[in-house]
Amino acid sequence: MISFSQVRKSYRGGHEALAELSFSIETGELVFITGRSGAGKSTLLKLIPAIERPTSGTVLVNGQNIGSMRRPAIPYLRRNLGLIFQDQKLLYDRSVFDNVMLPLAFTGHAHKEAARRARAALDKVGLLAREKANPITLSGGEQQRLCIARAVVNRPSILLADEPTASLDSASAAEVMEMFRSFNQVGVTVLIATHDEALVQRLNPRVLVLKQGRLES
Repeated sequence: MISFSQVRKSYRGGHEALAELSFSIETGELVFITGRSGAGKSTLLKLIPAIERPTSGTVLVNGQNIGSMRRPAIPYLRRNLGLIFQDQKLLYDRSVFDNVMLPLAFTGHAHKEAARRARAALDKVGLLAREKANPITLSGGEQQRLCIARAVVNRPSILLADEPTASLDSASAAEVMEMFRSFNQVGVTVLIATHDEALVQRLNPRVLVLKQGRLES
């Protein structure tokens, strides 16, 4: 479960990215966060894995208070989170398989088990046959599917995606969104920030609309 209570996030210089945000997301929900560029969608998502901390208010993720969490505890929080953010780049000097193996290297899995998980994740996104390829040879849609495989390889309970269909054609975007829906159908909580209104209308999920850092009622 994710809970925001009177959350405010401001930066040096006085810019207020989020103001008085209060909402909760139950386990297993599929939720879209929409709004124009600069509305605060990315900031909201980054508060959940403690990439950012709230200036005031309370953010709870699976019962853990993000604002008061000590730095050594953050990696343990993130083990339950799958992150697909625009500033997370693929490693082009490694294979598709190695890119998916990378998160498992930090969680102490034995190589054999890690390899099995990596191939299972690649199979889920339809890239198992490309495991030896270099990511630079993949199409835009395939690269995004690789990012999804890397995000789900640790079997997270919560999946966060920031504009996951940006720069994709409509067919690739539909494929990517179907993958998120399939993960949600097996119980994963999914939060997606997007400005693609057509995508939201087609899936008809729960929607949180941000405008200038505030939730529209």
